[in-house]
Amino acid sequence: MDLASILAATDNFSKANKLGEGGFGPVYRGVLSGGSEIAVKRLSARSRQGAAEFRNEVELIAKLQHRNLVRLLGWCAEREEKLLVYEYLPNRSLDAFLFDPSKSAQLGWSTRHNVILGIARGLLYLHEDSLLKVVHRDLKASNVLLDHKMSPKISDFGMAKIFEDDSDAINTGRVVGTYGYMAPEFALDGVFSVKSDVFSFGVLLLEILSGQRNGALYLEEHQQSLIQDAWKLWSEDRAAEFMDQSLGRSYSKDEAWRCYHVGLLCVQEDPDVRPTMSNVLLMLISDHTKLPEPAMPPLFARLRNISLLAPPLTTKTESTTSPLSINDVSITMIEPR
Repeated sequence: MDLASILAATDNFSKANKLGEGGFGPVYRGVLSGGSEIAVKRLSARSRQGAAEFRNEVELIAKLQHRNLVRLLGWCAEREEKLLVYEYLPNRSLDAFLFDPSKSAQLGWSTRHNVILGIARGLLYLHEDSLLKVVHRDLKASNVLLDHKMSPKISDFGMAKIFEDDSDAINTGRVVGTYGYMAPEFALDGVFSVKSDVFSFGVLLLEILSGQRNGALYLEEHQQSLIQDAWKLWSEDRAAEFMDQSLGRSYSKDEAWRCYHVGLLCVQEDPDVRPTMSNVLLMLISDHTKLPEPAMPPLFARLRNISLLAPPLTTKTESTTSPLSINDVSITMIEPR
């Protein structure tokens, strides 16, 4: 399969086939000659993510296989094009439903609960169950895709890092990812670990419960972030006020309150007291597991160097893992292991 086949599948990257655009560049739907649907990420010439992230994603995701991770079918680097070819997921991203008042009602409680559990299982695989120990570093609602059954799949591994030794944390000195989902130790000092992903998961979990986006930075005076609001309502025994109004009273209080509690445990300021993803999943699925009391989440308004931070919902890149040799004339089909 070559560039010509991808061009034919996407009708020359026509506007009609454009699904959206992210940090990497635009994403297009395509139909192969055999009828199979694909999603093609096309590296933009203006992308703040470059060839290093392209290589990183190809190198990393080829080694991963889990039902809650998006499946990379192959890649292509020909002429000036750098393309990633994925399975096509018809319901696109979680944020398209979660933060759209006209669509959020389609995410009933059962669907939301299953999405939470699926994301947790995908992260647990990355952290503990795959052959590699992987930190995603950019988990957010727009990087969770939904299949035809509304099952979640974590996507976008351009920022991910492999822990190649027994280190618990790495200090890169640089910050990548999306503000609002970043753990404070990462946003402040560039220190990341699996517990950084746990923090991002906690933010995402609270967003799924509330239907609201976290704005942890760039708040007006006296405003609170979503996680601070979640903590306040929880501590005042007003948890029901935090839940997405589109859910009405259709949700299971036992399940919802347990998810709420776990979300607050994940967004604690001290990474050492945040649970691991194995403990997160256990707490989410077991009615008999006693949950510890969560500490107050961080106050992001006190971040140092706030004037140096990028605008919300943007990313900046760093050099990534070892270089990968790219076939300049073909798409390489990948068999995960």
